[in-house]
Amino acid sequence: MKDHLMNRTTLGGLAGILFWFVCVGCSENGTNAGESSVPAPLAQITGETELPAEFKEGETKFNAFCSPCHGAQGKGTNQGPPLVHKIYEPNHHADMAFQRAAAQGVKSHHWKFGNMPKIEGVTPDDVTQIIGYIRWLQRQAGIF
Repeated sequence: MKDHLMNRTTLGGLAGILFWFVCVGCSENGTNAGESSVPAPLAQITGETELPAEFKEGETKFNAFCSPCHGAQGKGTNQGPPLVHKIYEPNHHADMAFQRAAAQGVKSHHWKFGNMPKIEGVTPDDVTQIIGYIRWLQRQAGIF
């Protein structure tokens, strides 16, 4: 009986720790990222490195489809979060998450900007080019 009680206590403690990691793992620096209405990027892009030619189409498409909400160079605005932020690094938001968001929209879950609508007129190939540009910006900012 004593071993059974100890196992239940241990499992309960482990479940609590797991719950804490899940809650903190989807937040910014252990705080609720949604509390920030105008989040700051993790690092500033220096602008010292010229955009490689392979990402120029992605930049053009980003400016057309994404920058009205996510800002120039993905720095964020009052209408949308920065994409040059650790929350959007590949280990947390894989490329497929960007594809899904553009194609289907996404419910607000990290920030208090409201739900992101699907983006009309953007193709999966457009999004692939946009992702390349975003990942380049993130690397320039030292995010990954």
